[in-house]
Amino acid sequence: MPITVTLLSLCQALLVSGNILLIAVSPLIGAKLAPGPAWATAPVATQLLGLMCATIPASLIMARLGRKRGFVLGNLLGLLGVGVAAWALVDEQFVIFMLGTWLIGIGIGFGMLYRFAAVEAAPVALRDRAIGMVMGGGVLAAFLGPWLARTSHNLTETPFLGSFLGLGLLYVLALIVLIFTRLPAAQISHDDGPARPLMEVMRQPVFITAALAGLIGYGVMNLAMTATPLAMQRAGFHFDHVATTIQWHVLAMFLPSFFTGRLTARFGAPAMITLGCLLLAGCGLLAQFEVGLYGYYAALILLGLGWNFTFLPATGLLTETYRPAEKARTQAANEFLVFSTVSLTALLAGPLEASLGWAGLNAVLMPLALLPLAALIWQRLASQVTRPHIRS
Repeated sequence: MPITVTLLSLCQALLVSGNILLIAVSPLIGAKLAPGPAWATAPVATQLLGLMCATIPASLIMARLGRKRGFVLGNLLGLLGVGVAAWALVDEQFVIFMLGTWLIGIGIGFGMLYRFAAVEAAPVALRDRAIGMVMGGGVLAAFLGPWLARTSHNLTETPFLGSFLGLGLLYVLALIVLIFTRLPAAQISHDDGPARPLMEVMRQPVFITAALAGLIGYGVMNLAMTATPLAMQRAGFHFDHVATTIQWHVLAMFLPSFFTGRLTARFGAPAMITLGCLLLAGCGLLAQFEVGLYGYYAALILLGLGWNFTFLPATGLLTETYRPAEKARTQAANEFLVFSTVSLTALLAGPLEASLGWAGLNAVLMPLALLPLAALIWQRLASQVTRPHIRS
């Protein structure tokens, strides 16, 4: 495996560590600065909105400037957001704090493309393993993120200012790693013919399957994960139990990444996506029973595994849908579909959990989790129709 993939995995670990830190502190800061309780999670929403806004520009910028310059730009925007958020904490300015989290979200949007850079840096035969290795950086984040959140929030006189100083340190470390990472320069190849219209690319059954598996896997996971702390708090569990549940969930999300690529190469992306969908549905099924704390642990572990086995194979499948000249626009379209869904689920998690409860929410998610299976069946039928018949 090229050293570039290892360095990208470290960048991914630093990115996800910051994300976990933000998940832990942003709602608490929102509750302190917001004009009312209903606005407490608004900084989380603006962060995800920034991520969504970055998806298309990030791919197009990297197509023109190259991956390395694009990632450096994303980290600098993240550092700018950290500075704005820190200023807002000192002055207790809620709107400015949301501006800071929006800028941080834009930086995260650039970082979400680390997995595609790993595909380009690795030999074709190691493509799926490269994706898994980069996403496996989240295992380090499962420990580093919560530790940083616990140890940094009271380091300064201004509450949570230390958390954002720690977040800035993570982004600076990522910049240093990127300086020593060799990534290919921007280039547009026409070896496979002229670029097709984007809608023609997106109408392919394989693209539809890959995009649907990615957005359903991420959307179902994010909705259930975001609702979990609310449900556990309502059930009377201590915050330490909530934190432990999320930590097990994050480990389940990223730990399998070290072998998901090998499994995908052996059994194929459709088989892995099928397994992922069944695990997501299994989380919803387990939530229908009153099984206490260990039930939440088990459900969130299934949820994390389901995300891994849908999202990672879907990324590899997506790379089969475009020519080199179509790469930037196709990746941008996929990222926009996936992360606009993630943003929507973050906004819906609170109201749905309040109105439906934990079991009701997961009952709704179960059939949604199985939608990619229908796309896989349709893709298989479509390939059989277009396959030429050879007469004997």
